[in-house]
Amino acid sequence: MIYSVDIEITVPVNDTEVTGRVKDAITNLFPEAEIDSHPGALSATAHSMEQFSERLHEQAILDTARGAFFGGQDGDTFSFELKKQAALRGVVNFAVGEGSELGELHVRVRVNDPDVESFVDHVAPPTEGGQPIE
Repeated sequence: MIYSVDIEITVPVNDTEVTGRVKDAITNLFPEAEIDSHPGALSATAHSMEQFSERLHEQAILDTARGAFFGGQDGDTFSFELKKQAALRGVVNFAVGEGSELGELHVRVRVNDPDVESFVDHVAPPTEGGQPIE
């Protein structure tokens, strides 16, 4: 199956932060992202979540990811936030509740083909007993 998605990532860059390290936080999870710099922020676009999906499997947080994805679904898009410090270490950590003082990576995924549920099943498959259902 071929998936067609447009991923938009935005993240604030505080005066106390090194822009290059914030870029690393993005590329650690979305290595193919094309990043643009703006005053006080970075924006990026990507078209794949393969590396991100691998991290979800390695960290065994597929159910958490599915909850975040479906909880942020609006039509053909879903949005979620990730902790910047964790992303800098290549770790997926969903931001919930109050935001951190450094800000988070805001990720918005528009699924063009086939549909959100199929794409989420591809990135973070349903599990049983913590193991992906084949």
